[in-house]
Amino acid sequence: MGFSERQIHASQTGAALCMRHEPASDGAIGVIHILHGLAEHSERYDAFARQLSQSGFHVYAHDHRGHGFTEAPGAPLGSFDSGGEGARLVLADIASIHDHVADAHPGLPVLLFGHSMGGTIALRYAFEHPESLTGVAAWNASLITGLLGRAGMWILAWERFRLGSDVPSRLLPRLTFGEWAKSVKSRRTEFDWLSRDPAAVDAYVADPLCGWPASVGMWRDVQEMALTVTDMTNAPEAARRLPWHLLGGGRDPATMFGKAVTAQVNRMRAAGFDDVTLELLPEMRHETLNEIDRDEAIAPLIRWFTAKAVSQASV
Repeated sequence: MGFSERQIHASQTGAALCMRHEPASDGAIGVIHILHGLAEHSERYDAFARQLSQSGFHVYAHDHRGHGFTEAPGAPLGSFDSGGEGARLVLADIASIHDHVADAHPGLPVLLFGHSMGGTIALRYAFEHPESLTGVAAWNASLITGLLGRAGMWILAWERFRLGSDVPSRLLPRLTFGEWAKSVKSRRTEFDWLSRDPAAVDAYVADPLCGWPASVGMWRDVQEMALTVTDMTNAPEAARRLPWHLLGGGRDPATMFGKAVTAQVNRMRAAGFDDVTLELLPEMRHETLNEIDRDEAIAPLIRWFTAKAVSQASV
């Protein structure tokens, strides 16, 4: 069964998670779990999964609740959970996948990869479950803090009061997707900020499971997780000992053109994180995996994954 074929994983939360698995092509050295971003789904990582498989990794990915083909109680498309437990349930779904991985591949090191919102979730999961991981890569995570981050929470609190949690946010898409679109002056579409590759942008625009409006509650859950992982007092000692690989693009408006990623790395290093790699790619937009020169970023990442997996196996 290849990555493009959907499996159903029954999460302990009651969700029927759409899960994908690309087996290691030969001689597995580890497992990589991919966490996708906001308003997209796991199938978009097919090419990346095949590259990882060819490098000796079993690859897993799933559609988060409220995304793609996953079905979960109280989580229609665009909402993690109507009961206000979205962040907790998203993390519990990941833990459920990891229980499955541990049964299927006992003894193999497990590494986590997250893009954008998935990067934020990867950080949050690793802060809570560092003992279960060998390393974490968070790419293009929009870790906006300070007044901007707090302002986002104030806006969402006002929208929740006026509109409720389960309806699409009216203001956050304008302040995020809308403003990010404006960063590309000669844009063909409103999603050119994702990549300089027209084919990748067109595929995103044409995909009915991409680009939809997230609910007030989902935006709130994501922003709350971002604020949590940028506060280093929330990081346990075991998380500080993990290897980390953070990447940002110099033309990615979602990360303040890489500044938010650099700021996170600086916070982590100042807090005593031992092994933090920072990659800043000046010409990259938001979806590094779908950029025109994506292999320039992917090759070093695979070498990093391989080194961490082999190092763990030798312990």
